Amino acid sequence: MPSQRSSLMQPIPEETRKTPSAAAEDKRWSRPECQLWTGMLLLGTCLLYCTRVTMPVCTVAMSQDFGWNKKEAGIVLSSFFWGYCLTQVVGGHLGDRIGGEKVILLSASAWGFITVTTPLLAHLGSGHLAFVTFSRILTGLLQGVYFPALTSLLSQRVQESERSFTYSTVGAGSQVGTLVTGGIGSVLLDRCGWQSVFYFSGGLTLLWVYYVYKYLLDEKDLVLALGVLAQGLPVTRPSKVPWRQLFRKASVWAVICSQLSSACSFFILLSWLPTFFKETFPHSKGWVFNVVPWLLAIPASLFSGFISDRLISQGYRVITVRKFMQVMGLGLSSIFALCLGHTTSFLKSMIFASASIGFQTFNHSGISVNIQDLAPSCAGFLFGKPLAYPCFALTVGYGGGEAVGAAVGLLMVSPPTFLFTGVANTAGALAGVVGVCLGGYLIETTGSWTCVFHLVAIVSNLGLGTFLVFGKAQRVDLVPTHEDL
Repeated sequence: MPSQRSSLMQPIPEETRKTPSAAAEDKRWSRPECQLWTGMLLLGTCLLYCTRVTMPVCTVAMSQDFGWNKKEAGIVLSSFFWGYCLTQVVGGHLGDRIGGEKVILLSASAWGFITVTTPLLAHLGSGHLAFVTFSRILTGLLQGVYFPALTSLLSQRVQESERSFTYSTVGAGSQVGTLVTGGIGSVLLDRCGWQSVFYFSGGLTLLWVYYVYKYLLDEKDLVLALGVLAQGLPVTRPSKVPWRQLFRKASVWAVICSQLSSACSFFILLSWLPTFFKETFPHSKGWVFNVVPWLLAIPASLFSGFISDRLISQGYRVITVRKFMQVMGLGLSSIFALCLGHTTSFLKSMIFASASIGFQTFNHSGISVNIQDLAPSCAGFLFGKPLAYPCFALTVGYGGGEAVGAAVGLLMVSPPTFLFTGVANTAGALAGVVGVCLGGYLIETTGSWTCVFHLVAIVSNLGLGTFLVFGKAQRVDLVPTHEDL
């Protein structure tokens, strides 16, 4: 009996007395691991956008080969959105449950394979339009899980002090991928045909998948994740997240509203800038205004993450830094957008457009990581990344018609699903496409581009004002109260 009592009175080993926060720290990547994964995820985001913009780059050539009219081409272009908006919840949920890195790898292997086989599908029988549309819907479904899973992964594995820079670095892959396909893809298109562009982007994706699988992931964990997906069973017990309490917080709605305005203003500029430059400066080179703003956006994105993390490490409150980033990302960018409507100089217009797009990347260090401040345990489910669908000179050719087609596809998903499932990414996509259509209506009725840039400024500042008033960085996904950061 004394021996039993003495054994019971022995202190519990330190490794068995870890608090939940300590257990969470065990999941954090070490600095070398974080650097390696950041580089690989940057490349993954780049390849995601390479495959995403392959169809817009090739649409004109494919239309000539298959005899598509503008309406049919618009169906193909918009079909990506039909699938993309349906898997945001799934991607974040799976990322929170089985691990974001596994979700990303599995989805990338599938969309890479579909991209490589798209030329084959396009030549199956006489139903070219149906097969290509189907492949784009599948691509959208598979890519829809990427950013929610990425958000979940970074919120669980990256230290808070390094989160902004990591997210901004990985997010810069969107601009890199756009430039790669816009540049190399255009050369391949001219010299080797549109099929080569699909082989190029899809093949690189499959090579990336092989490397990540071979050197970065545990094969047993991946097999376990596949088994879980096949059986439809959760790997771990469902976390008891107080959803009703979470959505009663003004800070949650503030970041969602800010995300809506950010996506809306981004889509308007993304879709209509090529047409603006083509009509306002008809003798300008298309590759200049389609490439330069995105090229300059890459260092801007990296710089925003560096500044954000540096300010936090120097002792500034997290919410203060987040709001400062949004002042730059929504406030200052809208000022440069306004300037676009009041200049007749091509050089000044290029500067204003590049500045507006560049400052919008500061949103990565603002609202995009603020949801990780608020609810890191379910960040992937709540929030992804603003949907960006880069348009090159073909937007001029179709006059924004693909945006209208995309709106039809997006409106098939009911707004209550967006708002009350917490998927700000999906809601942002809908708001953005609606903004694009509204911008087109204003151009058609007024005959002036100034009203479009005024719309950008109004929408951006509505979101900024909401976030400045109600935005916080205090965790809301746990029952115990925490001190505001």
